[in-house]
Amino acid sequence: MTENEKKVNEENEQEQPQAPVAADETKKEETPAAETAELEAETTPEAKDEEVETAPEAKTEKAEAVKEEETPEVEAEKVETVAEPEAVVAEEEAPAKKASHREKAKPAEPGDFDWDNVGKKREVYSKNEREKLEQLYDKTLSSIGDHEVIDGFVVSKNSREVVVNIGFKSDGVIPVNEFRYNPNLKVGDKVEVYVENQEGVNGQLMLSHKKARILRSWDRINAAFEKEEIINGYVKSRTKGGLIVDVFGIEAFLPGSQIDVKPIRDYDIYVDKTMEFKVVKINQEYKNVVVSHKALIEDELEQQKAEIISKLEKGQVLEGTVKNITSYGVFIDLGGVDGLIHITDLSWGRINHPEEIVELDQKIKVVILDFDDNKKRIALGLKQLTPHPWDALDETMKIGDKVKGKVVVIADYGAFIEIAPGVEGLIHVSEMSWSQHLRTAQDFLKVGDEIEAVVLTLDREERKMSLGMKQLIPDPWENIKDRYPANSKHTATVRNFTNFGIFVELEEGVDGLIHISDLSWSKKIKHPAEFTKVGESIEVIVLDVDEENRRLSLGHKQLEENPWDVFESIFTVGSVHQGTIISANDKGAIVSLPYGVEGFVPNRHLKKEDGSNGKVDETIDFKVIEFSKENKKIILSHARIHEDQAFVQRSAEKETKGNEAKSTKRAVKIINENLERTTLGDLDVLAGLKKDLEDEENANKKK
Repeated sequence: MTENEKKVNEENEQEQPQAPVAADETKKEETPAAETAELEAETTPEAKDEEVETAPEAKTEKAEAVKEEETPEVEAEKVETVAEPEAVVAEEEAPAKKASHREKAKPAEPGDFDWDNVGKKREVYSKNEREKLEQLYDKTLSSIGDHEVIDGFVVSKNSREVVVNIGFKSDGVIPVNEFRYNPNLKVGDKVEVYVENQEGVNGQLMLSHKKARILRSWDRINAAFEKEEIINGYVKSRTKGGLIVDVFGIEAFLPGSQIDVKPIRDYDIYVDKTMEFKVVKINQEYKNVVVSHKALIEDELEQQKAEIISKLEKGQVLEGTVKNITSYGVFIDLGGVDGLIHITDLSWGRINHPEEIVELDQKIKVVILDFDDNKKRIALGLKQLTPHPWDALDETMKIGDKVKGKVVVIADYGAFIEIAPGVEGLIHVSEMSWSQHLRTAQDFLKVGDEIEAVVLTLDREERKMSLGMKQLIPDPWENIKDRYPANSKHTATVRNFTNFGIFVELEEGVDGLIHISDLSWSKKIKHPAEFTKVGESIEVIVLDVDEENRRLSLGHKQLEENPWDVFESIFTVGSVHQGTIISANDKGAIVSLPYGVEGFVPNRHLKKEDGSNGKVDETIDFKVIEFSKENKKIILSHARIHEDQAFVQRSAEKETKGNEAKSTKRAVKIINENLERTTLGDLDVLAGLKKDLEDEENANKKK
């Protein structure tokens, strides 16, 4: 403690604490007595303390304390203020002036008392200085509220925690696992944080980086999708068909096809890794995000493809790696561009699956067959690197030679027979049997069968060959007229129906047709299915043989005599026969007559005597009104029967009435002749006779 401070303390102990306010010495001397009294009245013990602190040493200590919060500029201004000569003189002459003030002190007016200064230390800064200090101090503080997302800077990092400064009175601590998507995080990086609480239970600032990412994630993802930005993501786990990736705190789906340009067989190797992605699809409704790692390298691959394709030439031989195997071919990686070997270009021979020839990751040599600059497609071949088997085919082979082979493929239209590796011939289904029935190759052969065939055609330039099996057995149509002469009777098997007849088989390879009109003499058959069934045996007679066109015309009704010769004498026009109605239609009805013959009755001839029509299954009499032997047609009528009877009755009645009228006229004539000879007595008799005649005539009219 300095000597000046000791003197001030001793004076304060002896006197009341009414120290004058420190001010410039010149101003105090010029102050009137009234003003001096007011200053003395306002002086308080606190003011004494301020006066004590205005000593040079006290001012120096205060200036040092303020230096920590002030800028060098403010500190310089303060030093200049303390160093002013007037302040130094005031401090040295302070004791003398205090005594002078005490002598002149007067009570101050209550209205001039400044209550705001009570209990406060004396302000040593000017108004401008204070405003500058406040502005500088405000810049060092941030306006922070709870539940806000703000940016901060990483100030420290260890294996467990990351310390972030957000400009608050304290720093926040965030678990390092919230930054696992960014393994390159370092001190000084700018990060976004969510203020959970300004002061936690322990008074610590509570921050969360994960929540901040979630709040801003959709905006960032949409922006990344629109701008096609590259973003980082953390692969969390594997799922069906791909991987789950944490992107900005949101789980996105990475399809297996979008992991790499090459097929990935093991997805687990990417779990717990941080990778770069592109957002390729966003479903705003369901909040689904699809990302792709493959898209990042596709641009580079496209350039590589364009460069490689520009150097390709048809017939060029390259080495590649088997990238993928499908049922229709093999994809080959040619070093940045893929090509396809179709299954037919893998081997000259037939194969069921490409795995019989190649395997995954196998290095093979291929030849370029074709490529498309626009579609970036390359067609490759493997079998073209070896000689074609047709070139090694026996030159002595010719049409008609017998060959042996193995059935490799069967279709409905035929079978392919491999007679040598890579050399195949087709046996059409029509060349498998002499039969004319519609059948499939599966009825004769199956895959793997070893068979013998005859060469029917051979085209070495087109590398095509057709074979036949039926040529190994005799042709059944040779000498067909000797075995099936006209009018010969045979038993055949029903094979097929048509609207116009029945196809029957007499023997293997020999078929014939029975026309529907040759099935029955008497029955009207609408469809052959009404007469017989497929697979049944039927007796036939040969009507005609067309050896050139391999056709047989057969008949069934010809096995019996033509009954219409007999029917002509039985069913004469006007004859009446009993028949049963078996069917009816809009035009009329079919009636079954004796001897198995059928007749037709028009609708107007079905009326009975009571006015109703005959019904199906009703048996009544019918009169033949028309008979045609040539057309095998009988027209019947039931109405004609009762119509004829009524006609006969009316004729008889008419004849009777005519005879009676003649008799009456004759009697009247006789009476008239005898009138003159009648007497008065006879008149009564005649009048009675006349009356009797008139009554009889009236009675006849009523009948």
